[in-house]
Amino acid sequence: MEFYQECLGGKLEVQTLEDTPKAEVFPKNFKGFVVQAALKKDGMLLMGTDMVDRELVKGNSISILLGASNEEQLQEYYQKLKRESISSHPLDKTHWGNLFGSLVDKYGNEWLFHYQIE
Repeated sequence: MEFYQECLGGKLEVQTLEDTPKAEVFPKNFKGFVVQAALKKDGMLLMGTDMVDRELVKGNSISILLGASNEEQLQEYYQKLKRESISSHPLDKTHWGNLFGSLVDKYGNEWLFHYQIE
């Protein structure tokens, strides 16, 4: 989330198990797990957690769609998240009149970028 904050800006708030009222009921090695991480900027909210009750498999399980209020902002987000990534579709105008692109970031997460051209 700190990498995403660096790329997107905003205020990052992170709550770990250790920060919760029930921290003492968890094993010591669980206390660093993130219950909730929230990155907020203007109207944007990006949230994450590593508290899941199943085995995680990196790959094509999710895509994160990031919209922007203008083309320059979307270009900036794309360029910053592109560092050490695999660009699967460079930002380009589509036949339906939007700006769209995608990449897989350095952590293996797929990002879709969208701007509605008016």
